[in-house]
Amino acid sequence: MLKVGDKLPAGALQEFIEVEGDGCSLGPNSFDIEKTAAGKTVALFALPGAFTPTCSAQHVPGYIQRAAELKAAGVDEVWCVSVNDAFVMGAWGREQKAAGAVRMMADGSADFTKATGLTLDLTARGMGVRSQRYSALVVDGVVKTLNIEAPGKFEVSDADTILKQARALRA
Repeated sequence: MLKVGDKLPAGALQEFIEVEGDGCSLGPNSFDIEKTAAGKTVALFALPGAFTPTCSAQHVPGYIQRAAELKAAGVDEVWCVSVNDAFVMGAWGREQKAAGAVRMMADGSADFTKATGLTLDLTARGMGVRSQRYSALVVDGVVKTLNIEAPGKFEVSDADTILKQARALRA
């Protein structure tokens, strides 16, 4: 299981890009995790699924609301990772108005999630293998803080917790 001091697992995440630029075409683009995190401080949060109640009402909105404060605390990018395809993550990002605040990163086949060891089996509920709810501060690809939620909880992976940790890391 992923822990503080580990490098993020190798592989790729996908992001639906709506505006062409910086070498990215319109539509889904694949990003190498190691290269994308290199030299950056990333606030990464993962959740069970796009458009799900807690994720849509609290988790993503908190990071959008705190995006400027996170940047001021030294966070270069905020990534929301979910076991959904890039089209779903793109639509969810539009609905949440995440553009410019949170990168909605798709882990469609759960490869990244499986590599972290932070899977959540929701097969009995018709959702298959998903991600546990967690957050992490990642500096140059290395996990500096990790906040894993207990099943059914939303207490430690929120934007306020990561903001406090980013400020402490910077101090």
